[in-house]
Amino acid sequence: MIVADVCEFYSEKGGGVRTYIQQKLDASARAGITTLILAPGPEDRVEERRGGKVIWIRSPVLPFDPRYHIFWDHKPVFEVLDREAPHVVEGSSAWRGGWIAARWPGRAVKSFFIHQDPVAVYPQTLLGNVMSTAQIDRMFEWFWAYMRKLSGRFDLSVVSGAWLADRLESFGLRRPLVVPFGVEKEAFSPDLRDDGLRSEMLAACGISHPDARLLVAVSRHHPEKRLGALFKAVEQVGRDIPLGLYVIGDGPIRKWVDRVGGATRGVYVAGPVWDRTELARRMASADAMLHGGAAETFGLVLAEALCAGLPLIVPDAGGALDLADPAYSETYRVGDREACAAAIVRCLARDRAEMSRAALAAVKNRLRRPEDHFVDLFQAYARRSGRAPAGLSPSGLSPSGLSMHSTVETVEFAPA
Repeated sequence: MIVADVCEFYSEKGGGVRTYIQQKLDASARAGITTLILAPGPEDRVEERRGGKVIWIRSPVLPFDPRYHIFWDHKPVFEVLDREAPHVVEGSSAWRGGWIAARWPGRAVKSFFIHQDPVAVYPQTLLGNVMSTAQIDRMFEWFWAYMRKLSGRFDLSVVSGAWLADRLESFGLRRPLVVPFGVEKEAFSPDLRDDGLRSEMLAACGISHPDARLLVAVSRHHPEKRLGALFKAVEQVGRDIPLGLYVIGDGPIRKWVDRVGGATRGVYVAGPVWDRTELARRMASADAMLHGGAAETFGLVLAEALCAGLPLIVPDAGGALDLADPAYSETYRVGDREACAAAIVRCLARDRAEMSRAALAAVKNRLRRPEDHFVDLFQAYARRSGRAPAGLSPSGLSPSGLSMHSTVETVEFAPA
């Protein structure tokens, strides 16, 4: 089976998408599948990978983030698809890339993998302080009509969380297949905690108090992550409690994050950490994970934080809330810096060792591995296309492999 992913937002300098694509290629190799990643880039280039290849298609730069390019002309994409003749074509963007995948005239199963809720990412981020979520959703009914039209061009849609399937279904989209993501459990561990590194991170935050607490934030530097609210909350709590926030990441508002973070007492903006082992060490050496994003469909970095034994301080919406649990988390109203500060105080007042044990128990019992996600995804594609890759187990996953609040749903596919 050949799967072609028209992946509009893949970049070698990206974060979660880059990790996911590498996992997908690895899983493809194990399953006996060839996966083609069609990605917009600065030049036409083919990069052979274990499990398939990345086919870069020359495309213009995304104006607000030069790390990324964006598909524009459908012709070179169609030419690649015509040449490669995939059995399944994935559209993994609600924008130009999704429409290109939907309109390719070749014979293939077409899957719309909905990786993002754009209304949550943009309008709810910008207008959330003056309007309710329900009001914003009503204002953007035109967008949901757009999504209904686009998703209707595909044979099936896929999401990573049942909460998002519920949300999309409520706006009239055909209910997507839920295939929860997985996390590299062994790569992130509390055993990587390093008190010396922890002291270095606190020192970078300008904190030297012996009883200081250390929070870590790992995210793309984008308005939807609401880093400004996190900075203000940490500054507020830091007036009474010695506290540092170590910020890891990069993105389109990096200059703003550097400027505002650098001017906030107790905050250090470290930039990106590309080495996964080093990232895992820094996460494990913190006392808790502080997060501002409320639009993630899953919240991969939060799952990784749980694997590192970190308590979570997260907003009360999206994939962040889906991964939260009172045993190891404190939640706050999205974007509310006062509520965020209160959640930080509550978290720091609790027994960290107890919260860490609860986090690790959740990882063991309720989080999946990446290979589980891809087995389910590829099996769904095999059923729909009538092809059965030799490396896929026909039995699928046991119930213990399911994610925290989601199930892999069985669906009946209509004939093509």
